[in-house]
Amino acid sequence: MEITPDIAARLLAEHDDILLLTHSSPDGDTLGSAYALCRVLQQLGKRAAVLSEELPQKFEYLQEYILPCEFTPEYIVAVDIAEEGLLPEEAQQYKGKINLCIDHHISNSHYADKYCVEPTAAACAEVVFKALKAMGAIDSLTATALFTGLTTDTGCFRYSNVTPQTHQTASELLKLGAQGHKINKLMFETNTKQRIKLEQLALSTLEYFCEDKIAFMCITREMLELSGAQSGDTEGLPSIPRTISGVEVGITIREKADGVLKASVRSNENVCSASELCSRFGGGGHAAAAGCSFKGIPLDAAKVVMIEAAKEILENGGTRA
Repeated sequence: MEITPDIAARLLAEHDDILLLTHSSPDGDTLGSAYALCRVLQQLGKRAAVLSEELPQKFEYLQEYILPCEFTPEYIVAVDIAEEGLLPEEAQQYKGKINLCIDHHISNSHYADKYCVEPTAAACAEVVFKALKAMGAIDSLTATALFTGLTTDTGCFRYSNVTPQTHQTASELLKLGAQGHKINKLMFETNTKQRIKLEQLALSTLEYFCEDKIAFMCITREMLELSGAQSGDTEGLPSIPRTISGVEVGITIREKADGVLKASVRSNENVCSASELCSRFGGGGHAAAAGCSFKGIPLDAAKVVMIEAAKEILENGGTRA
């Protein structure tokens, strides 16, 4: 059943023992949105917690003032998760049991009992902001968490998903005390030496296909070991191939510790929909940015099928999704 943010707020207010799920390879939007929800729910006296893969170091501030609590989940909420295949290993037990999904992906598969999805929103944080406003006051820490989701999913407000509403939401969050300048500096202007080394290693794998319209890059577990980087240091790397002049589709495949291959696509959505490309492999996302996963096949094989699919779309005149 499709619902509005106001109804989502009412459902959250009616339940307790709420577990908030984030997607695998968590980014600023799924984490910022989930921790903002968790903070407000706890302020309302509810037992609530966020279930996530290991939190990347630069997002650790989102856990500040979140109370640890143990309980048996009675209400399961997926945050910024387009389909159940994007659930991390820790959340696999909740497949088929998700009560509410709050999201902004046009490719959302409507797997939850109730879903609040706004595809025109630039980030899930925009949708969560509407729900939290309906639930009551939003303090500066909650606003900062939401701003994290908003700025990371828009590339610091540079991507084509940005709308006037996006800027309006950012304005409201700043008025509520969000530390926008600090978050932007941390997200976009701060790197560890390990992250820079990882970027160097990843760029050494860069290849071009289809008259240089497709750029491919990979990130292996060996690269992570050699650089000393953490999994969270990979964020932002998939955007690099698409920044190269003349490239219409950037494909980055990352080898995860569990053997799963995570493919991230960034594209010129007017020429090739990243969502349409990834949907061929059970994934999804947005027209300009999407992802999918492969399990049980080597990286070279995943590379071949992804590039061939991208070539097919480009040679057929492109699609939009």
